[in-house]
Amino acid sequence: MNEAPRLLSTWFDGHSPRAQVCELCIEGDELVLTLVSDERRYPVRRVRWAERRSHGQRQSELPDGSLIQHAEAGEWDAWRQASGQRDGAVVGWMQSWRATLVAMGATVLFLGAAWTWGVPWLSEILAHQVPRSLEARLGEQGMQQLDRVFLQPSELPAQQQEALRARFKSVVERAHPQGDAPPWQLSFHKSKALGANAFALPGGYIVITDDLVKLLLDQPDAIVGVLAHELGHVHHRHGLDLMVRASLVSALVGVVLGDASGFLATVPATLATQAYSRDAEREADAFAARLLDQSDVSPSVMVAFFERIQREEAGQDVDGKGSARLPIAISSHPDHGERIRFFREWQADPTPP
Repeated sequence: MNEAPRLLSTWFDGHSPRAQVCELCIEGDELVLTLVSDERRYPVRRVRWAERRSHGQRQSELPDGSLIQHAEAGEWDAWRQASGQRDGAVVGWMQSWRATLVAMGATVLFLGAAWTWGVPWLSEILAHQVPRSLEARLGEQGMQQLDRVFLQPSELPAQQQEALRARFKSVVERAHPQGDAPPWQLSFHKSKALGANAFALPGGYIVITDDLVKLLLDQPDAIVGVLAHELGHVHHRHGLDLMVRASLVSALVGVVLGDASGFLATVPATLATQAYSRDAEREADAFAARLLDQSDVSPSVMVAFFERIQREEAGQDVDGKGSARLPIAISSHPDHGERIRFFREWQADPTPP
């Protein structure tokens, strides 16, 4: 019968920093640790064996809290192998470059699928589970932040603001005679940063800038159409959906990058939510077209808006100046030509808004 392989190593009792020389061997299902004046036995299955790595010492924890440290990694691995001990499957995979490549490929595929399908699907579900009261608070906080950073008090005459607000209210009420329209609050603001713009926040907060009102001053129905488009975002809870998506994408980036800085996490989140906005814009356009039609306003009034935005952007490209174009007209949205055709050719269908 062959004698069990033995190994001289170093043992720490877990109570003092003094190292003691020990001899190790494995007999059956037990690890036998022999000291100068003592012998200890431990079930092999209860020993926390050091994982095999290319470099570094081996350190194994014993059930009583003591510790074995062995400086020569190759010597330790050879002793364990001679004693009939085998590494687990995970350790074997970690030592295999083929398994590592397969794992990396699977990770990339998973992250790609999560980014493309998982995040949009999950965000839509979560967005519609948020209580209306919480959505309203989120929108209110968003308005407070925008007031501090981008928005200034409107310079439009109060009478003009009230006239536009009443015009939009009348259109909404005609389209929703049962009073089932989405809740909304319209406010006018001046903004050098946002220029001719309109956007909606969670909770029904709709903002339109002075520059956009001036751009469509002779087309009040087009202004109403823009506001109807933003009400479509409110109806479909797109603003909340984008907030949830940004949070999910940031979490996904954190999984990949670990403890990433806020900047690294914010950039891809912003890019992702901008790309997702195309379908949301088409939904909001469809909502606006139906609402206008049900209020006896031709959806084609929106053509004037997009044609003027096109001219504004063409002028901006020439001189390098001009205002920022955000939510309703950012570049990741459907192109203006597509949207002009949609509103010009739109025909009523039985689908309710």
